[in-house]
Amino acid sequence: MKADQKVEAAPGGGGSKKLIIIILAVVLLLGGIGGGAAWFFLHGKGDAAEEEAPAKNKHKNAKKAKAGPPEYVPVEPFTVNLQPGDSGADQYLQLAFTLEVGGLEEKENVKNNMAKVRSRMLLLLSSKRATDINTPDGKIQLAKEIIAQLKEPFEDRGSPQDIEDVLFTSFIIQ
Repeated sequence: MKADQKVEAAPGGGGSKKLIIIILAVVLLLGGIGGGAAWFFLHGKGDAAEEEAPAKNKHKNAKKAKAGPPEYVPVEPFTVNLQPGDSGADQYLQLAFTLEVGGLEEKENVKNNMAKVRSRMLLLLSSKRATDINTPDGKIQLAKEIIAQLKEPFEDRGSPQDIEDVLFTSFIIQ
């Protein structure tokens, strides 16, 4: 009888080992799935935050990623009187630039409001002194100011323009 009991006990012991292995496999599988899901959601949110942060710093109103090649709007050259410098002599700025905008719709909007673009630029530029804008840093600061001016809505309570960059094509101070 003892031999029969050992035979019956062996499958029972092996069955409990199988049960433990199955339970461990299920726990590991569920843990892996849960951990993978947690990583996916946390990693996905982290990437979105990292991608949004530069966009907010550079362009606060950028809502979506640009698709396709950049769109450009050339602004015809114009000349403005600059504020008198230390010498008191009259100085002029002849300037032409191209705007990089956020898409075709924005390109058409800027083109349709070119009179407002030019007016804003004349007011901004005529307040400058030659010494403020004749250095590379001065030109970079001027480009930032141009972007800020042109992002302001063209219409009352309208949405701001998506102006990406200002690219100077001509810059002459006399």
